[in-house]
Amino acid sequence: MNNILLNLLVAVVCLVIGYAIRVFIAKKRLKSSEAIAKKITDDAEKAALSKKREGELAIKEEMHRRRQEFEAQTKIRRQELSSLEKRLLQKEENLDKRFEIVEKKERDNSKKDADLNSKVKIIELEHVKLNQQKNEQKKILEKVSQMSADEAKKVLIKMMEEDAKKDAVVLIKKLEQEAKDTAAKKSKEILAVAIQHCSNTYTQEITVSTVPLPNDDMKGRIIGREGRNIRAFEQATGVDLIIDDTPDTITLSSFDGVRREIAKNSLERLMADGRIHPSRIEEIVQQVKKEMEENIKAVGDDAALTLGITNLNPEIIKLIGKLKYRTSYGQNQLSHTLEVANIAGYLAAELGADVKFCKKAGLLHDIGKAIDKDVEGTHHQLSADIAKQYNESPKMINAILAHHEGIAQPESVEAFILQSADAISAARPGARRETLEHYLKRIDRLEKVAESFIGVAKSYAVQAGREVRILVEPEDVDDTAAGQLAQDIAKKIETELEYPGQIKVTVIRETRYQEVAK
Repeated sequence: MNNILLNLLVAVVCLVIGYAIRVFIAKKRLKSSEAIAKKITDDAEKAALSKKREGELAIKEEMHRRRQEFEAQTKIRRQELSSLEKRLLQKEENLDKRFEIVEKKERDNSKKDADLNSKVKIIELEHVKLNQQKNEQKKILEKVSQMSADEAKKVLIKMMEEDAKKDAVVLIKKLEQEAKDTAAKKSKEILAVAIQHCSNTYTQEITVSTVPLPNDDMKGRIIGREGRNIRAFEQATGVDLIIDDTPDTITLSSFDGVRREIAKNSLERLMADGRIHPSRIEEIVQQVKKEMEENIKAVGDDAALTLGITNLNPEIIKLIGKLKYRTSYGQNQLSHTLEVANIAGYLAAELGADVKFCKKAGLLHDIGKAIDKDVEGTHHQLSADIAKQYNESPKMINAILAHHEGIAQPESVEAFILQSADAISAARPGARRETLEHYLKRIDRLEKVAESFIGVAKSYAVQAGREVRILVEPEDVDDTAAGQLAQDIAKKIETELEYPGQIKVTVIRETRYQEVAK
C-alpha cells in the first residue's frame, strides 16, 4: 500500500517537473521565435527601403531620359516648323509674283480685247460697205445681162449640172479603164501559169540542173558510139541532156523536177561507176527511180508529221512529197504548202476554229500541182478531185476549191481562213517574184513621193505598200487643202510609180493644245 502511494507521489512529482520543464522550454522557444521574427521584420524593412530607393532612382532616370527625348523631339519639331515657315514664305513670294504676272496678262488681254473690238467694228463697217457694193454690182449685172437673180441662178444650176455630167462621164471612163487594166493583169497571170506548165524556157533555176564532169573525156563516154548512150539516157529518164561547149559541165533540162532529179542522180552514179552503156543506164535509172519513190514518200511523211496530221492515204503522201520538186512563181511548192498550213493553223487557233482541219486543208490545197502537168484542169479543181477521190469531206473539198477568190464561194469559217493563209503566204515580201530589196525600194520611193509636197511633216507606207498615211503641219495645211493634197499625191503616185493593185492615200491633219500643270 505504501509502495503504491509512493509510486503515485513520484509519478505526480515527475508530471509536475515535466510540465515545468515544458513550460520553461516553451517560453525559451517563444523568446527565440520573437527574436527571429523581429530579425526578419527588420530585414524586410531594410529590403523594402532599399527597393524603394532603387525604384525612386529608376523613376528619376526614366524621367530624365523622357525629358531628354522630349527635348530632342521638340527641337526636331521646331526645326520642321522653321523649315515649313520658310517654304510658306517662299510660296507666298511665288504667289505674289504669279499674281503680278496674271495681272499683267489681264491688262494685256484687256488691251487686246479693246483692239479686237475696234477691229471688229472696222470689219463690220467694211462688211456693210461690201454688201452695198454687192447690191450695186448685182443691179448692174441684172441690167447688163437683162436677167433677174433667180434667172441667173437657174442658168448657173444648169451649167453646174452639165459640169457634173462631164465629171461623171470622166469618172465612168476611168472606172472602165481600171476594169480593163485589172482584166489585162489577170489574163497575164493566167498566161504566166500556162507558160509555166508547158514552156521549156521558163527560168534556169527551176527547169535546168547542171552536173559537173571529172574531165572532158567523160563527155564522149556519155554520148557513146553514134550517140546511143545519150539517146538511151534521155529515153529512160525523159530529160533532155545538153552537152555544149561549157567545160566540165553537162546540163539536164526538164520542166518535171522529179525526172530532172532522177536524171541527175543517175548520171552521177554512172560516172562514178564508169560502166556507161544502154543496159547499164536503164538499170541505174530504175534503181534511182525506186529510191526516188521512197524519198518522195519520206518527204511526204515528214511534212504530215511536222503538221501533226495522221491517217493520210499513202497515195496522198506521195503526192505531197512530189511538191518538193515543184515551184510556183519561183516559190517552192512544198515550202508554200507547209507555210499555208501553219498560218491557217495559227489563224484557226486565234479565231476558235478547227485547227486540225485548217492544217490539213493547207496541206492538201495545192496537191493538184503534183499532177497538173499530166492531167488537164486547174490545180484547185485537181486538188479537190484528189480529195474527193480519197473520201475527204464536202467541207474540205469546198475549202480547197475556194482557196482562190472567184473560183467557189467559201461555205465555212475554215474555208475563209485557208483563203487568207494562201494569200498571206503568196503576198509576203520575198515569197514570190518581188524580192525583199525591190519591195523596200518601192516602199521608200512611195514615202519620198508623199514627202516631196509642201506642208507634209512625215509619211508612212503601211499594209505592204497598199496605203500611205501622211501627217501634215496644221499651220501650213488647212482642212480644205488637206483634201486637195490627197488628190495631188495620188496623181503623182500614179504618174511616177509602178505598183500592183491600188494605193490608198490618207492625209491626217491634227492640232494639239498643251499646257503644264505646276
